[in-house]
Amino acid sequence: MSNDNEKDLDIIATYSDVSGTIRTCRVKMKDLSASWVLENPINVDKVQVLKLKDTYQTSTPFQENVEQSTDDQQFQEGEILSHRQTYWSPVKFKRQILRQKRRDLRTAELVRQDKEVDKEMQAMEAIESLKNMDTVVKGKYSIWRKDFENPNADSTLKLMRDQIIMAEVYANIALSKKQTVIYNSLLKQIMESLNVIGEANSDADLHPSSLDRAKEMGHALSVAKDELYDCCTVERKLRAMLLTTEDNLESQKKRSAFLIQLAAKTVPKPLHCLSLQLSADYYFHGYYQTKQEPYNEKLEDPSLYHYAIFSDNVLATSVVVNSTVLHANEPEKHVFHLVTDKLNFAAMKMWFLVNSPENATIQVDNIDDFKWMNSSYCSVLRQLESVRIKDYYFKANHPSTLSDGADHLKYRNPKYLSILNHLRFYLPEVHPKLDKILFLDDDIVVQKDLTPLWDVDLKGMVNGAVETCKESFHRFDKYLNFSNPIIIENFDPNACGWAFGMNIFDLKEWRKRNITAIYHHWQDLNDDRTLWKLGTLPPGLITFYNLTHPLDRKWHVLGLGYDPALNRTEIENAAVIHYNGNYKPWLDLAVSKYQSYWSKYVSSDNYYLQRCNISE
Repeated sequence: MSNDNEKDLDIIATYSDVSGTIRTCRVKMKDLSASWVLENPINVDKVQVLKLKDTYQTSTPFQENVEQSTDDQQFQEGEILSHRQTYWSPVKFKRQILRQKRRDLRTAELVRQDKEVDKEMQAMEAIESLKNMDTVVKGKYSIWRKDFENPNADSTLKLMRDQIIMAEVYANIALSKKQTVIYNSLLKQIMESLNVIGEANSDADLHPSSLDRAKEMGHALSVAKDELYDCCTVERKLRAMLLTTEDNLESQKKRSAFLIQLAAKTVPKPLHCLSLQLSADYYFHGYYQTKQEPYNEKLEDPSLYHYAIFSDNVLATSVVVNSTVLHANEPEKHVFHLVTDKLNFAAMKMWFLVNSPENATIQVDNIDDFKWMNSSYCSVLRQLESVRIKDYYFKANHPSTLSDGADHLKYRNPKYLSILNHLRFYLPEVHPKLDKILFLDDDIVVQKDLTPLWDVDLKGMVNGAVETCKESFHRFDKYLNFSNPIIIENFDPNACGWAFGMNIFDLKEWRKRNITAIYHHWQDLNDDRTLWKLGTLPPGLITFYNLTHPLDRKWHVLGLGYDPALNRTEIENAAVIHYNGNYKPWLDLAVSKYQSYWSKYVSSDNYYLQRCNISE
């Protein structure tokens, strides 16, 4: 230290910084706060070593001088550390705690203020945004009233229907308690509300007096509630009504399913008329007397594009042919092999005699002319002629009640009894000289040139088809009975299904692998219908198991005969669209928004169509 007579002291101080490192620096006594006092001075060769009662270094100015000369600091650290003693005081510790609390309180206050500022800024931004919004909507009370913008709003309609339900509950309770006045009042209110609702499906369909009617019904319900309300009783009545409604709903579902199946398998009068008119003209003009048509080498030329269509529907077949030829790049290279039954052969023949598409080649055959198609060779023919199959169809067709035949509704379609439906498994026999053929159902429409399908590499497979499985849907377990050990041992339940309707078949590979024999084998095993029910897709999945090459989905879009929510872009970009399902485009059941894709290939100025009142 300097001389005692001087007012200020020159102090070499040692301290530990925040990291715990011991440091020294030179400070003046006047720079220290009043809390620093000298304690127990010790004389050491004219140098006094002092203990300071406060070591709160962060508040002292001597840290600013910590960058002083290194040599001086090292010297003085050595001098002072040799005399350093440890000091601790409860007063010092309490001051440290108080200082820390003040810091925490100050930090919390600053955070709170910061959050309040953020909230104020957000509120100001929201206010400015609302100021800039144009809330004036012509003809509307407020832009926020969405129900005014929805023409199908039904809040009032739902309210009135709920009121009717509650009125029926209280009317039943009133009747049981012999409250005839309330009972008659509620019945009157129910009848008046039903008359106001009528056939309405939304609020827009309701009578203008509907709100007044709802208010009157509300008043009647309020009176009935005051007189009759009992929680347990109301709960029992509602539960009974719920069970009755569920029974009625189930009955209506069965009735609806029955009527849809009936409509789907019934030939519309215009189509029946068309078949009769064509058949009559075929015989009237003597075309039946032509014993044999001249040989056309195109029918057996494997270098051309051959199509197989098996159908008893003249108009549907004409749409398939017309749409295919219209989009073909080289129509003269396209050959259509049509096969129908004896009943519709004359009509089919007559139609394509007078309406044959330009340049394309059309062949119409009668399935009864295929002499090899008999019950000794074809398993399915043998089964269809059996008594068990006839009982399965025709006894189920006349159930004592609607519910008795509900399980058979799906299988009461005549297509399951038609050998035309199974002819697809005999393509090599029908066309022995062809190498490839494109099979088309009669409920499809072609929208693009299909010739690139003949160039698709099937990679040694027999069947080229579009797969239909999506996630867990349309896999093998949907079509086959996997509770049967024969099915479990031979097939994967998660194998992906595919679609009949547009299939490219390699007939050379078919003959090589003897696919028809595989089909016969499984048909014989399913004589008792325990492997699958009726139809052609399940045996098709089995017959071509591990023999099907998946095609791009754009070639074939399905579902237009049952799904009204298909993507319109996918439909329009597809090469082939398929009306699989009950809602065929030539029926009144058809999904209206899909009908135009089919009807545009039906010529409204056709003579026969006009005679039978068939139009687009």
